[in-house]
Amino acid sequence: MDSFHFFDSGYRVLNGEVPFIDYWLVKGPLLDYIQAVFFYIFGINWQSYVLHASLINALITISTFFVLKNFKLKTTYCFLYSLLFSILAYPSSGTPFIDHHSAFFSLLGIYSLLLAINNQRKLYWALIPVFLGFAFLSKQVPATYVILSVGFILFLYSLVNKKFDCIKYSLVGSVLFIFLILIFSKSQGITLSSFLDQYIFYPQTIGVERFKNLNLTYQNIIENFILIHLAIIPLFYENLKKIFSIKNYIKHNNFYIFLVLLFLTFSLILHQLLTKNQTFIFFLIPILTAFSQISLTDSKLKFKKPICFIIVLICLFATFKYHLRYNENRKFHELKNVNFELAVDAKKIHKKLSGLNWITPQFKKNPTEEINIINRIESLLKKDTRNKMVITNYPFFSIILDQKLYSPSRVYTGDGTTHPLRGSEYAAKYKELMDNIILKNNISVIYVINTVNKNTNFHYINLYQHCFEEISLLNQLKSYELKNCN
Repeated sequence: MDSFHFFDSGYRVLNGEVPFIDYWLVKGPLLDYIQAVFFYIFGINWQSYVLHASLINALITISTFFVLKNFKLKTTYCFLYSLLFSILAYPSSGTPFIDHHSAFFSLLGIYSLLLAINNQRKLYWALIPVFLGFAFLSKQVPATYVILSVGFILFLYSLVNKKFDCIKYSLVGSVLFIFLILIFSKSQGITLSSFLDQYIFYPQTIGVERFKNLNLTYQNIIENFILIHLAIIPLFYENLKKIFSIKNYIKHNNFYIFLVLLFLTFSLILHQLLTKNQTFIFFLIPILTAFSQISLTDSKLKFKKPICFIIVLICLFATFKYHLRYNENRKFHELKNVNFELAVDAKKIHKKLSGLNWITPQFKKNPTEEINIINRIESLLKKDTRNKMVITNYPFFSIILDQKLYSPSRVYTGDGTTHPLRGSEYAAKYKELMDNIILKNNISVIYVINTVNKNTNFHYINLYQHCFEEISLLNQLKSYELKNCN
């Protein structure tokens, strides 16, 4: 479900469907459009999908090198830290993922802020809201936390240093970005009300519950992120010392660079404490290690060379540790205890999935059984030439069938993170969207696939009991034939 999250939806956008209108969208519209571009240029296949994540990883890695070089770090270290960053960044997911996109576009916004403070160039001030806007359109958080942090730092920096140009150019960038987004939304037919309901107001109902259940303990905040904290300690110590030893240090650029990195770290840790996904923010370690080393350059610490050596070793150790855990063992996608030697070439499902080794936690001992089920379902769907809606947590059936399947959500979970559940104040709006899809596209039948997750038992079907006749085709597949609803 996570690996293929934008696979079908990118294809749907490529074929003229529109988020917020043709399917309910809680997060990540930007990724659907970016993936549609990749499919258009490189073809509709698994390689194009992975290339999307790979090029984002390359972009942010090169940006990291450029930023570190701008802060006068030796080229050897710039290359080392950028390399280690690239290993810990997108490979933990390997495919486009909303949290990663939001974090990395936020990081590009942070890089623009660091360069703006360090170089005082107008362009960097103007680019900050553009990158943060892309981050927000990837996922609301952690982007919102970073946006609030950046807003506070910009206000403090301009007020203390009496430099208000930074706010002026940032506002220019913000206005231009919002104007272009409004024009694009208008061209797509996306209404402001649908965007606000699906992307702003409904997700807040999820976020409120998570904030209520937030558990701030020493283990959660410190122990789980101990290597991140170790990486930032030298930077923290040097700046804390200067606050008390240098008069008006609050006016120095180095203070704001420290503040930016500190707020970024706290923002991403807060996001990890609230999200239900695996930890993915260990890419902070090379960045924080690099800036800790930069802060020690002009330090009068007696043992600064041994300290630099130690933090480099910590960074190398962390990269090796988390590479094995998240990249090799695929922990991020819950595949830690899976025997990858049992994986099967996914071209047995369809040639467009060639290059993917197929294995899932639900069928980790016999992936061939799952593939056989998928193939049987595909065969039944292919035989039905009517306009149909397919409810599934396999977000690739549109592509392998080369058909529009009009799913009202990308995927389906039982906790309300993908669409409103029964009892939600937004359930009626979701039903209205589903009604529009059925009527506009003359849907004759709805198929519900329950192979991976029983939460795909789509409760909205119950609202149409007088309209549909239920037929069980396989243990994992049911159809709901449209009858006269008058």
